[in-house]
Amino acid sequence: MSGNTITIISLTLIASVVSLPASADVAAGETWQQPDSGLSQMAHGGVGLIQTPTARMAEEGSLFVNYTDNEEYRFWSVSIQLYDWLESTVRYTDVRTRLYSADPGFSGDQTLKDKGIDVKFRLLKESTYLPQVALGFRDFGGTGFFESEFISLSKKWHKLDFHLGIGWGYLGNAGNTDNPFCQLKDSFCSRPIGFSGRGGSIDYDQFFKGPASLFGGVEYQTPWQPLKLKLEYEGNNYQNDRAGEITQDSRWNIGAVYQWGDARFDLNYQRGNTLGFGVHYQFNLNEDNQYKIKPAKTPIVTPRVVKPLSAEEKAFPSQLFKDAGFVLKAYKTEGDEFILYGHSIYYRDDTEATERIARAALPYTPVGIKTLRIVELSGNLALVEKVVDVARFEQHASYATLTPDVRSTYVRQSPQQSTLAAVNLPEMGGFYSGIETFWVQSFGNPESFYMYQGGVYLGLGYQANDELSLRTTTKITLLENFDKFNFGVDGQNTPLPRVRTFVREYVTRSKITLDNAYLHWQQQPATDWFVQAYGGYLETMFGGVGAEVLYRPVDSEWALGVDVNYVKQRSYENDFDFFDYTAVTGHVNLYWHPEFLPNTRLTVNLGQFLAKDKGANIGFAKRFDSGIVIGAYAAITNVSSEEYGEGSFSKGFYLSIPFDLFSTYPSKGRGMIPWVPIGRDGGQPLNRPVKLVDSTEPRSGFFD
Repeated sequence: MSGNTITIISLTLIASVVSLPASADVAAGETWQQPDSGLSQMAHGGVGLIQTPTARMAEEGSLFVNYTDNEEYRFWSVSIQLYDWLESTVRYTDVRTRLYSADPGFSGDQTLKDKGIDVKFRLLKESTYLPQVALGFRDFGGTGFFESEFISLSKKWHKLDFHLGIGWGYLGNAGNTDNPFCQLKDSFCSRPIGFSGRGGSIDYDQFFKGPASLFGGVEYQTPWQPLKLKLEYEGNNYQNDRAGEITQDSRWNIGAVYQWGDARFDLNYQRGNTLGFGVHYQFNLNEDNQYKIKPAKTPIVTPRVVKPLSAEEKAFPSQLFKDAGFVLKAYKTEGDEFILYGHSIYYRDDTEATERIARAALPYTPVGIKTLRIVELSGNLALVEKVVDVARFEQHASYATLTPDVRSTYVRQSPQQSTLAAVNLPEMGGFYSGIETFWVQSFGNPESFYMYQGGVYLGLGYQANDELSLRTTTKITLLENFDKFNFGVDGQNTPLPRVRTFVREYVTRSKITLDNAYLHWQQQPATDWFVQAYGGYLETMFGGVGAEVLYRPVDSEWALGVDVNYVKQRSYENDFDFFDYTAVTGHVNLYWHPEFLPNTRLTVNLGQFLAKDKGANIGFAKRFDSGIVIGAYAAITNVSSEEYGEGSFSKGFYLSIPFDLFSTYPSKGRGMIPWVPIGRDGGQPLNRPVKLVDSTEPRSGFFD
């Protein structure tokens, strides 16, 4: 059958599917809702059939952890629905028929591993008569094992969900239809071979080029709710796979998916000769939570009986801490206002924290007070002032209104100078200590696919006054398999100084190392302005001096800062010596919370990096209702991909998790799990021990 004939058939099929009503129960003109949330994952990760993607999108915040086995390939993937219109998948592929390298001393008998990233965008929502339409890119940055582009349509009809798409690259290798873009321009008729740079870059010049194939299928929801059946037709011929030429006896694949709670198990028969299976686990990042044991909120008593503060000096701060997690530093009555100064240490949700503080304070609030001011401190910085209308708060907190809304009873603002001048806060001082755990992990290494290092950071410091302190952190490794880490500095001929690629020498030298030791000064010179300076051993690989200034209004969509640092490379032979390499590094830092992307922070750091290359680091972070944040970043500098080396440019991902998701008691604090596919020397920033955007976080509450 010719490609033109198949194209005509496909257009006829699209027209017939589009004309079908979604269900006999849906009246004309009504909007058809997306099918149930029990959408399943395909072999490569992401919502789809077996080998082919569909236009379907999971519920926003859905995260799938997947393992699938297709004989020549094993796939480990994580698929995240970042927005209702955007799906992203990160994948590791194990190619069983290939070795990691030809040198057994380098990688032993480990099989070849490859990283891949996919994205899918919804272009059109499904309605009564129109299908859902999506545009996707598979394995679009890297070595391109499965690089593809596709457009897919999905339409529900009763218990059947029909899917039809056209793919290029890996999904279009069979070439069963004409490439429509080839009719527009000859350059689309052939697809360049290989990948540009040193891998890791996005090869835009390959998009939608070369052979194209139609693919599609149907999913059937059986009368037994946990079971779904799948049938698909592939557009790949498996003649150019990295696993070698794979025999394909049929382009039809069949499969079944069984759902048990949040887990899914699938079994399929592919290519007319291969049995495959998969295990998938789903949870929702918006809904993830942990049962909490909390003290009861202080009740609102009407009329209020005031406890005299003169006789309750010890009871008042104790009540605030017990009921609200608020460490009171000072308080003051000014006219018809009652002002509290302190640290909020337990409750991440600002509305809950404020309500609890106000409830606990009301029994001690003098008669005639109309306004309660809560000044939240972080160290010596007064970050936020919450101005509570006492009368309205009592009304809403006691449910004396039809639509109680505690958040509407107070405003957040920068602390006023008159508020700060009302009292002399006790000065900070003395020794302090702390402990926190760390976990470093690495995937896809030649020695072992998964490598890890875990232990504790012991912090010790001395606070001279509100502004000046000496801080140290000692790293103690308790658990690791980094003893397998035999890959030293590579032999790539790169002009960049080795600012990060001596990582093996730094992390394996000793079980106990001095991570940092530095002098720190911090001040708030004016409303919305913050400054700091620091000097000493600033991070594992560099020491020096630096300064930063940040402008950050309360609850603003944006903040702007500048940091400048002069650093010298630390020796990996001991904790105290330095190498000769020095650099000036610094950036202009923009932090933006765009209104059109809810719960999202975009970051741009423009300046000079440690290797003296110049450019920008662009960061993306999305916060879900649970408090979990998923982020990614990429640094593009004036270093070419050849000079940079493998990976072509710096990039990475991270998962930031609130500690209280693992605790039955409310708490603040976070842990971060990073993933850096390949770490090279270009686009590398200084890991400053203190960043003002972090220490002033309560002013916007993105991570809190």
